[in-house]
Amino acid sequence: MADGFDFSEMEEFTRQLMDLAVQRMPRESKKFLRDEGNKLKKDTKAKAKQKVKKDKGIYQKSIKRGKVYKFNGNQLSIRTYSNAPHAHLIEHGHRIIGKDGSEHGFKQGEHVFEDSVREFHDKFISDVEDFVDEMLEQGLR
Repeated sequence: MADGFDFSEMEEFTRQLMDLAVQRMPRESKKFLRDEGNKLKKDTKAKAKQKVKKDKGIYQKSIKRGKVYKFNGNQLSIRTYSNAPHAHLIEHGHRIIGKDGSEHGFKQGEHVFEDSVREFHDKFISDVEDFVDEMLEQGLR
């Protein structure tokens, strides 16, 4: 189970600035993405706590932020994922099977990652704009 985000959803000028930032300021770009990944992880954990009613916490504790990696050539990306073995069942739904093997219905998926990414999108775009403004103020050294 993983969802992430990358810079492909921005307009062309901002994308060119981000590519320049990745080349000239790789440390700051990676730190920015790690911070954004942590924010997405926090929002995803809150959404999971709201939607998944079990109190054992195994699913909530398994939500993690990945490392920054290169995606499609030069674009940096990061992902938020769950390493719980039952995460895909919670996310996408599953059949309900009785002890005797009979099917009792279908449990609809909670779509925790999809909803949290959708809600986080606007915050991410505004943070990217702030990061670009900060880069321009520093003059890209």
